[in-house]
Amino acid sequence: MYNGNGLQTPRGSGTNGYTQTNKFFVQKPRIMETRRLQDDDGVVGGFIKKEGNKEIFEHQRKRQIQLKLVMLEDQLIEQGYTENEIAQKLEETKHSLEVTAAVQANNPVT
Repeated sequence: MYNGNGLQTPRGSGTNGYTQTNKFFVQKPRIMETRRLQDDDGVVGGFIKKEGNKEIFEHQRKRQIQLKLVMLEDQLIEQGYTENEIAQKLEETKHSLEVTAAVQANNPVT
C-alpha cells in the first residue's frame, strides 16, 4: 500500500498489488466551466464562461439581508427599544436593503 492507495496485502486478490495513477482522469474546474466553441467550418472560437445559478445568488443575497437584520435587532434590543419600535425599524431597514440590492442587481423591486 502506498499513500493510502491499493491493497493492504495482495494475498488472495489475484493481483501483484502494484498500483498506479489514472493518467487520463482530468477534473473539471469547480467554479467556472469553460467550453470551446466550434463554428460550422470547424474553426475553434473563444471560450464560454458558464454563469452561476441565479437562484443560489438570490438565496445568498437574502441571507445577507437577514443577517444584517438580526444584527440590527440585537443592537436595538440592547439599546432598550420596545418591540413595536424594533419591528417598525426592521421593516424599514429590510425594505431599504432589498431596494438597494435590487438596484445593484439591475432587478428593480416594487
